[in-house]
Amino acid sequence: MNDQDAPFFQALGSRIASARKALNRTQQELADQLGVAQQTYAKWEMGRARIQVDMLPRLAQGLQVSMDELVGVKTGPQPKRGPANKFEKRIERMRKLPRTKQQLILDMLDAFLAKASH
Repeated sequence: MNDQDAPFFQALGSRIASARKALNRTQQELADQLGVAQQTYAKWEMGRARIQVDMLPRLAQGLQVSMDELVGVKTGPQPKRGPANKFEKRIERMRKLPRTKQQLILDMLDAFLAKASH
């Protein structure tokens, strides 16, 4: 990486780290999700390694941010991201389950909501 690129990648790394921390996720969790080594992911957060362009959409999705937000494009006032609430954490855990178990949970939730609305 040349000296001209360093500030961009350091700022990108800072945004990546902030987004990951807002989700209460570890570097290892994101690295596993992206299929890269934790050391590689850590270098991205420190701005010491270039990120392959084809990795950026996957990284943005994993961090639950837009591509614009990830690369630092200003698109207007953005709401502050806080830590994930309990509901969001549970949804994330549910996403990791097999489809059959996800469907079972959704069926139970639908039944509960139907009963609660009467």
